[in-house]
Amino acid sequence: MQIPAKVLACVDQSHFADFVTDAAAWAARQMDAPLELLHILDREKEFAIGKDHSGAIGVNAQQNLLSELAERDEARSKENRERGRELLNSLRERAIGLGVAAPDVRQRYGDLEETLVGAQDQVRLFVLGRRGESAETTQRDLGRNVERMVRSLSKPILAVTDRFSEPKRVLIAFDGGAMTRRGVEMVAASPLFRGLPVHVLMSGKARRASQKQLDWARSTLEEADFEVAADFIPGDTERVIAEYVHAQSIDMLLMGAYGHSPLRSLFFGSKTSDLLRSAKVPTLLLR
Repeated sequence: MQIPAKVLACVDQSHFADFVTDAAAWAARQMDAPLELLHILDREKEFAIGKDHSGAIGVNAQQNLLSELAERDEARSKENRERGRELLNSLRERAIGLGVAAPDVRQRYGDLEETLVGAQDQVRLFVLGRRGESAETTQRDLGRNVERMVRSLSKPILAVTDRFSEPKRVLIAFDGGAMTRRGVEMVAASPLFRGLPVHVLMSGKARRASQKQLDWARSTLEEADFEVAADFIPGDTERVIAEYVHAQSIDMLLMGAYGHSPLRSLFFGSKTSDLLRSAKVPTLLLR
């Protein structure tokens, strides 16, 4: 018996975990998919404090100190595991309250990227926060894991903001390229946005094929019984999309992500990151 692909939500010890859970529960219900809440513990970070405190002291004193540090590390590890279990149990109850029948929870030591890449064959949709635990103290507006995760994974990722409510209007940022064409086809074929009006927006500099590409997107979605509004608005893509999201009360944005190499993004910046910062709504990212 084949196990259906799941919605996998990555949560941590921050208040953003509530919004990630809310979004993942909504997606799991929409797609009638299993939901898993995953919490990763970083063993290297956990034990970093006790790596080398021996110094130039006597053998017996050094041994006693190392034993004491080992005991502290083990106590810290046990405490973190227990906090993780409490977090997952709380979020599991939250997901059940949102209508998910039997959400699964998993906690493990490991690297987040390695864990998600290894799991993606069983995943239909990843859900993670644009900000995470580190942002509680740094106030970073875009979490350090977002670009790394999106570049590493081939499945869609729903990146959640500091709040989540079930979407009533969806916007596809469409450029006519292969990635966003797949996005249109995915929306047409998936139950995720079924019953919601879908806006398709092209921006930037008009090209000869722009209207033809926009007509294709409109007809593809209309044939799948979606109510569609399609438009081309010239101008800076980041500004146009941000203004459109606000003016049309868009609740969720779908767009292609990180089409250029990390090296190019280092020198020229990343449109994906710029859009994530400016849009302020949950965003479904495609690779």
